[in-house]
Amino acid sequence: MSNTFDVQQWAGRYVAQWNEPDPATRSALIRELWAKDAVHILTDPPEAIRDAAAAIAFPVPPLEVRGHDALDARVTRAYEMFVEPGEHVFETAGEAVALLPRVVGVRWSMVSVRTGETVGGGLDVLVLDGDGRVLSDHQFIG
Repeated sequence: MSNTFDVQQWAGRYVAQWNEPDPATRSALIRELWAKDAVHILTDPPEAIRDAAAAIAFPVPPLEVRGHDALDARVTRAYEMFVEPGEHVFETAGEAVALLPRVVGVRWSMVSVRTGETVGGGLDVLVLDGDGRVLSDHQFIG
């Protein structure tokens, strides 16, 4: 990662992948932004998943996907659920922060297209490699 790393520009590209309508462009963004063996960890799964796991006596671990293909499926599914129907978009919420060398915090919001209101959001804490690609992403929703 160079000394001219622009955390705001990087965060904008990170959030853009979740809104990208073109599958080929979305896949290219994922391959540019994420290391080949990167991991995305949803630290606090949605309540329905937690309840279903508890009902069959399973602890609720964080959910994770690893590698470009799994990341592509994860980002695509989020796009299909929230953005494609035309109801929501994802936006950065405030300034991204370089927490430590190669550790970035990105707050984001899910915004209603109709009303402009924030209807969800979270924080991603991302560890980057020397080239500025994501090695790990811990996503906190809420």
